[in-house]
Amino acid sequence: MRLLVSFLLMIIIISCNHSDKKAMPSANSEAALKDSANYTTLQWIDSTNKNFGKISEGQKLEVSYVFKNTGNKPLIITRVQPSCGCTIAEQPTEPVLPGALGTIKASFNSEGRTGVNHKTLYVYANTKITQSHELKFEVEVEKKKW
Repeated sequence: MRLLVSFLLMIIIISCNHSDKKAMPSANSEAALKDSANYTTLQWIDSTNKNFGKISEGQKLEVSYVFKNTGNKPLIITRVQPSCGCTIAEQPTEPVLPGALGTIKASFNSEGRTGVNHKTLYVYANTKITQSHELKFEVEVEKKKW
């Protein structure tokens, strides 16, 4: 029994430490991604690849990525999909108007995730050239000291 529990726990940890396949947007939001007449452009204000150094196991890491709608149509973020269940993402619920700033936030739970963690947020939006964007971060989780 102990071996089975250990094996299942190991599978869960490994699956969270490896990037999952990109999740596609839902059928409802696909319409916004396909309507090229309403495509716009965005600029990431800060880096889309961040390194947060070291944190203690159990600490929650809050991450944010700021962007600007640089086009002339409202920017619609249709979905933000984390690569793992240990990361929860927040996305704008309203369209971001031309010239306005927006933020995508995420919270990483480091409990049970010791070592170097590479996480990705897959962002889907009504943008020209590509409708998918990747935001990445890295953090090293140090084991709790009892």
